[in-house]
Amino acid sequence: NKKAFVELLFWKSPAAVREMTEGYGSLREGEGAGRSRVPPWTPQEEQELRELYWKYKEVEGEDIIAAILAHLPAPGRTRRQVVKQLVRL
Repeated sequence: NKKAFVELLFWKSPAAVREMTEGYGSLREGEGAGRSRVPPWTPQEEQELRELYWKYKEVEGEDIIAAILAHLPAPGRTRRQVVKQLVRL
């Protein structure tokens, strides 16, 4: 690729650099940037999140997010994902 030097002028993630050096399309499914894709919230999960928020928002001296994570039925959700979804809701 004669124009690869232009790509070097911009910041790259490790996955993008690997793809540039090994050839485009060399990343298998589930690796690199696609790996960090967050599964979407289902309507049932959103409803449960709302209910847990209203239940624990009035509790004094307790971390609301930690309480929600402890009672959230969907395993694998991170604190950051829960906070981001609460802000979106």
